[in-house]
Amino acid sequence: MKHLTTLKELEISEIMHLLDRAEDFKKGETKTYANMVFANLFFEPSTRTQNSFIMAEKKMGIQDINLNPEASSIKKGETLYDTVKTFEAIGVNGVVIRATEEKYYEQLVGKINIPIMNGGDGAGDHPTQSLLDLLTIRQEFGKLEGLKVLILGDIRFSRVAKTNIEIMRRLGMDVFICAPEPLKDPAYDYIDCDDAFGKVDVVMLLRVQHERHEHRMNMTQEEYLANYGLSKARYAEMKDHAIIMHPAPFNRGWEIDTDLVESPKSRIFKQMDNGVYARMAVIERALDRA
Repeated sequence: MKHLTTLKELEISEIMHLLDRAEDFKKGETKTYANMVFANLFFEPSTRTQNSFIMAEKKMGIQDINLNPEASSIKKGETLYDTVKTFEAIGVNGVVIRATEEKYYEQLVGKINIPIMNGGDGAGDHPTQSLLDLLTIRQEFGKLEGLKVLILGDIRFSRVAKTNIEIMRRLGMDVFICAPEPLKDPAYDYIDCDDAFGKVDVVMLLRVQHERHEHRMNMTQEEYLANYGLSKARYAEMKDHAIIMHPAPFNRGWEIDTDLVESPKSRIFKQMDNGVYARMAVIERALDRA
């Protein structure tokens, strides 16, 4: 049994093994876990993460239970720990959890006897999103070390940005960060967006997380796109081999011009496809005892 709460706990060799296994699954390798059941506990909305975990589970012969928080005892005051302990007690073999609280897993690890896979904790970590991002980049360039990546947008509230910045730098990638002042995290250094688009291999856009803001930025949609998003003018500056990435969902016309979502340089939907295989690798790691 192996939890996956954050990539910080993994050695580089483990991360590369997960990418290799994801690639194996994408190429058609199969792994079946008969009579296994996973519970997917998503306390924040999710389309890609939740459903790609479900698809990964189905591809591996695992039955799924999907909690509806609005129809659960959470509404009666049940704690997250007691909810997870309940699923353990009724016999599930693993849980995938997304919660609003950062590091929610600290109250579970050591007390729960089934693997926990983090589907996102507040603005903290999103390890499986980072794995699928790395898989997509490696498929494109055949390597990770030495690549230049621009991450721009809502850094302050983005668990995707925080996870990627940490692991990409550990992997020897050059990461440049750009954000509007209200959306900066003081833990990082920032560059001027206008200086970067023609110099990097990967442009990684982030969703403006309006639901996490106390109020919307004092900036129109058009101003945001022009200054902190990917406009057609900036697209034209990108290197011929450079690619566009976005964890999605994307606010069309905010982070990216709507015509560029499925442009030749875009790998956004390829990321979604890779998410299934990255999560298959994580499930295998969680269940295999080796």
